[in-house]
Amino acid sequence: MRIIDTALEEVKIIEPEVYSDERGYFYESFSMKKFYALIGREINFVQDNHSYSHNGTLRGIHFQLPPFSQGKLVRAIQGEVYDVAVDLRKSSDTFMKWVGVALSEKNKRQLWIPEGFGHGFLVNSSSAHFLYKTTNYYNKESESSVLWNDPTLSIDWGINLPKLSNKDKMAPQIEHSRLFE
Repeated sequence: MRIIDTALEEVKIIEPEVYSDERGYFYESFSMKKFYALIGREINFVQDNHSYSHNGTLRGIHFQLPPFSQGKLVRAIQGEVYDVAVDLRKSSDTFMKWVGVALSEKNKRQLWIPEGFGHGFLVNSSSAHFLYKTTNYYNKESESSVLWNDPTLSIDWGINLPKLSNKDKMAPQIEHSRLFE
């Protein structure tokens, strides 16, 4: 397992060591000990989520505010997604900066998105199964979002009219959203 830095210092790509032969492949998708060593701090995951979506579906940009902020370890186990993390910490040097990464069943990469970041993904294959571990439980009163195509962020999703939930269609622009201090 190796870690790859992104343009946002705390957001990391995690690439497993894959053992392949004529029978197929094997890889360790998660080891708490190795993850701690790669990230540099202990993380406690409390919930696993599984999302299934069709081509052109965009989910996000979602996050939870304190005291229910969530770090996420995300991956696509079937299909491909374009995964985006946005720094939403007002006190950060990288506030409103974002990074996008292709995650797929082929590259087997995972993305670590710490607390204080918004998260969204776009399905680029016919469908995708997307899994993620979270460091805190979901809490409806703490959920927040930012409009997926907020012009202030200028995220290049590569699509003009994605399939969106009503909640994502109605998400506020960043200037009107509840954010991290």
